[in-house]
Amino acid sequence: MHPHIAERKTALMSTTAQHTYRVIVRGRWDGLTAEARAKLLAEVDDHGLAQLQFTPEGSLAYDTALHSFTYRYVIVSDAADGEEMAAALAEDKAETALKEAGLGYRELRSTATDMDTMKINRKGR
Repeated sequence: MHPHIAERKTALMSTTAQHTYRVIVRGRWDGLTAEARAKLLAEVDDHGLAQLQFTPEGSLAYDTALHSFTYRYVIVSDAADGEEMAAALAEDKAETALKEAGLGYRELRSTATDMDTMKINRKGR
């Protein structure tokens, strides 16, 4: 678990402003057992780009090459902590999901977008 996540989870119950972040966590498969590979390949149609959505539970996508994967999360976090904390929370969720599934991974990295501060360019009428 990333440093200070447990402390921040408790602090999130405060009355500070919350922002919604979309976080993409990328990683590489590592040390997959034959059983894990078979399970992933059997479920690959359920984890393609067409099924990829931002959700609080996380949406996992990968392909038959089994080189890399992507999780997409919606994270609601204290605005004062910014994108860095949202990314850390999402990486923690991804690590937990992968460990619970018994799937080996490495090189987790993430990018977060604050949906509350994102500008939307609308075309003129």
